[in-house]
Amino acid sequence: MKVVIIGAQWGDEGKGKIVDYLANEAQVIVRFSGGANAGHTIVIGGEEYALHLIPSGVFYPDKMVILGAGMVIDPVALFSEIRMLEDRGIDTRGRIFISDRAHIVLPRYIQIDKERDAARKRPIGTTGRGIGITYSMKSDRDGIRIADLAWKEKMDGLEKADREFLAPYIDRLLAMSIDLSSYLVHHRNSQVLFEGAQGTLLDLDLGTYPYVSSGMSCAAGAAIGGCVGPRAIDKVLGVFKAYSTRVGNGPLPSEFDPDSEDELCRFVRDTGREYGVTTGRPRRCGYLDLVSLRYACLTNSIDGLVMTHLDVYDTFEEIKACTAYRIGDKIVENFPASIGCLNSAKPVLRSFPGWKKTLAGALTYEELPVAAMEYIEFIERFCETPIDIVSVGYDRKATIIRKSPWTK
Repeated sequence: MKVVIIGAQWGDEGKGKIVDYLANEAQVIVRFSGGANAGHTIVIGGEEYALHLIPSGVFYPDKMVILGAGMVIDPVALFSEIRMLEDRGIDTRGRIFISDRAHIVLPRYIQIDKERDAARKRPIGTTGRGIGITYSMKSDRDGIRIADLAWKEKMDGLEKADREFLAPYIDRLLAMSIDLSSYLVHHRNSQVLFEGAQGTLLDLDLGTYPYVSSGMSCAAGAAIGGCVGPRAIDKVLGVFKAYSTRVGNGPLPSEFDPDSEDELCRFVRDTGREYGVTTGRPRRCGYLDLVSLRYACLTNSIDGLVMTHLDVYDTFEEIKACTAYRIGDKIVENFPASIGCLNSAKPVLRSFPGWKKTLAGALTYEELPVAAMEYIEFIERFCETPIDIVSVGYDRKATIIRKSPWTK
């Protein structure tokens, strides 16, 4: 069975924890998009790990993890991450592979990335990791793939600085490379988990363009970056937080008002630890945007949702969610493509009673307070999509499974 995990918002939804949790029942975990601009935080037994390139399933000693064809890989970041894991007692030998079709991030791409964004009239707010430039080079047919490292003519044609940078990594990268499509054919009877990066609303085509990432972070990207046909995918799960966040520039229609809701924003940000894993930047925060969440469900054929950070609301008397936008004199219920419309949109909010009770320790859905269940069930009705998993904390065990993703 093949299951895809994607972000259903603007990234940072808690995908890393969910992939880590579900990887227990998978044999192969494939990260299908993005690069070191992503950041997944995993907490195991109170110990915290930050991953940027390596799939979250690496913490299980019997799992194979693969960096897919849709990824762009910075060798410095990759081997630094492997060294971090090894130093902390995680044996990665013979378990991390790279698709030979994945592209390589060069140091000069990182510099170009920073300079280009700084020169924009409306900066995107990139992480400055060279990701967009690498994808641009890929589209221009001037990129360098893992497979190209063994192609002498290609390597001889590179700039001297590029050759010198790559030289110490060539043998190590080639030793880790695989033909991903053939590998998955050989593992056709395995449980395979495809791990996305960023979120649907940062997808190059489906997201809030141009304030998006340069890769495919939607469910369709799993087929391309994972080297399988779309009909081979059995299930799509979308991860979302009980509120909305965004890093960098671009629209966030349900964002807390900086004048009247600054204290609320700081509470949610600090309680939810809303600071970028990769950049450390504070995330912008707002009410749960159900308009965009329903859009994510529709455009990704999401079979089940995964809700995280519900426990952030434990002390609230009242919580709110955005159910429509007011744009000018119109009420808009669908997610518009126009950035102008999204920038001027005001959230139409619906209130829900809080539960004023800690969710820590809840192991089953029935143990949740009635008010929390009512909030969850309203979201299900609005999005016409079931919430199969609810996370009520950072640790693996703080996860409530209502329906196993490994059932068709």
